Amino acid sequence: MIKKTIKKELVVGLTIKDILTFMMRVDLIIRNNMNRKKYMGDPRYAKVLEKMDLLGIMDITTTRQDKNGTIVWKLPIKDQDSGILIEVASFESGYVRNQGKSTRSNFQLNKRCEGEPEFFDSGKKDSMGRPLYTQWTTRTCKLIPIEIERLEYLISYCLKNYYIKNANRVADGDFIPRWKHEDVVNNTIKLYEGYDRVRDLENKLDTIKRIADYE
Repeated sequence: MIKKTIKKELVVGLTIKDILTFMMRVDLIIRNNMNRKKYMGDPRYAKVLEKMDLLGIMDITTTRQDKNGTIVWKLPIKDQDSGILIEVASFESGYVRNQGKSTRSNFQLNKRCEGEPEFFDSGKKDSMGRPLYTQWTTRTCKLIPIEIERLEYLISYCLKNYYIKNANRVADGDFIPRWKHEDVVNNTIKLYEGYDRVRDLENKLDTIKRIADYE
């Protein structure tokens, strides 16, 4: 009876916004679990999935997007201006973009390169009466035609630009003091170094035991 009362009070206490947020979260988790299948069976895709799991990135691609060759990721990092979780996407056209509600307009994340020069009639002529042309060179996006290469590029881009540059930002939008962040990082490094030393000692001990047994 007490358990039923508590559950009823919890349900009554939820707002429509809370329920919708919960349902959206469940939908994202289901989509992420379903989309994991496409990373299986190929070592390069599996490596990308491993990095996604380490970074807490979810694949929230819809069925329609999947048919169009699009892959959408949601990062556990909020945009500094909108406060909304960042989304990035890979497109069959060769583009990778920052998109979603976290930004007012989608923008390409591809590397930039010099485009082909273009020539326009300047309306002037040289001393021989020949028309003079003005040359314009613009910077354009370097397309990535192969999907796995787009995903590998995207994971590296996100790591560098969203994780490392925002290393002291947590998912709820708050900031951790830099000294505390660096202290945690240093302690973690020391911990792993300690594990490595222990493994080295264990390996040496095993080697000594094998030699002793052999003799």
